[in-house]
This record gives sequence, structure tokens and C-alpha cells, in this order.
Amino acid sequence: MATILVVDDELGIRALLSEILSDEGHTIELAENATQARSVRERMRPDLVLLDIWMPDVDGVTLLKEWGSAGLLTMPVIMMSGHGTIDTAVEATKFGAIAFLEKPITLQKLLRAVEQALVKTAPPRPAPAVVGLPSYARPEPGNLPPPTTHTMALSSHLPSNNALASEQSFELDRPLREARDAFEKSYFEFHLAKENGSMTRVAEKTGLERTHLYRKLKQLGVDLSRNKRGNGG
Repeated sequence: MATILVVDDELGIRALLSEILSDEGHTIELAENATQARSVRERMRPDLVLLDIWMPDVDGVTLLKEWGSAGLLTMPVIMMSGHGTIDTAVEATKFGAIAFLEKPITLQKLLRAVEQALVKTAPPRPAPAVVGLPSYARPEPGNLPPPTTHTMALSSHLPSNNALASEQSFELDRPLREARDAFEKSYFEFHLAKENGSMTRVAEKTGLERTHLYRKLKQLGVDLSRNKRGNGG
């Protein structure tokens, strides 16, 4: 997971983004103005910065320009604003921002932008080493066989008449986020079916607050109506 710096003068925005991104497994650093953002940037090298445009001391675009001219723009920056225009977004992109998020920021847009930013800046994976062959017998990189698709199978220990009792198969040769979402969706569907749709008992079993659990299920696209009990659980 990544270390993400969130720079915003609004306490509520910082708290919300911190909660959402922490839930995704990221380490979050917070700054409420450009001065604090500079301090964090000097102390560490974040993998990504979420930078508000309108701040009281120095605006986000000015800070972006400053980092760029000083050679400190070594991380992707996503700009945020509730009053931004197309011209503002274009200007920020011109000075090094890779994306622009308009407030209020939806959960899906935030996570998609963060994921895309981190994927774009991830170092390329090294080519597989070929050992045990003389140099003239080693295949050229372009002639290597395609990677094998790996899968992981999990079996749910539920009664045989349950819809989730069949073996679940997960393709591992895919981005981490997609593989994790597929696993988590099956994981929560398993517990919902096991507890007859009781959100209270599922929250207890999974160690999540009910509010967090509802948000997680909605994010994963879990069909709650299929598992609801007659008494409302």
C-alpha cells in the first residue's frame, strides 16, 4: 500500500479522505496548509499527494509550481477543488498534476483516481530471469511465453444446499485491487448467507462497525436484498 499526503484546509475533508484511504490500507499524512505540506514533503517522500487548490496561505497550484521548479515533484499529485473550472484543471495539469477531482468527491471517483495514479507511477516489473542456459540459447524478451494465469480456489464450509457452498475461484494474475475486491465480495457474501442476512452478526464476525460494513458492501456491489431476513436483521 501507499503513503498518501492529503492537503486541505477543511478539517472535515481531511478526516473523510483519511478514513476512506486508511480503510483501503494506505498510510495517511495530513496537512492543512502549504507550510505543513512542505514540512511533510521534506520529512518524507509520499507516494501520492491529494492537494486542495483553494487554501488560505498559498493556493495548491502555486505549491505545485513550487515543487515542480525545485525538482520536488517526484510523486503524482491529484488536485481537488469545489470551485474549480476547466481552466483551473488545465493549468494544474500543465504544471504537473495528473488528475483533478471536483468536490464533493464521490467514493468511486476518489478510489479510481488514487488507484490509477499509483499504477501509473509504479516501477515496471523486471523481466523474468532465465538461468541454466548459455547466452546463445536464452530467448529474447519479446519471444518469452505469455505469463501463466494463476488462480486461487477457496471452498465455503456451508450446507450443501446453500448457494455459496460451491468452490470460489479467484484469478491472481490481475491488479491487487481487483483481486482483493473479488475476495472481499465473496467473503462478505459468505458471512451474510451464513448469518441469514443479519448485519449485526456479520459486523461482529468481521470486526467492522455497522456503518463501515454498509459502506463496504455498497462499494463492493454486494446484493443485500438477496440476503435480507424477514425480521430485518
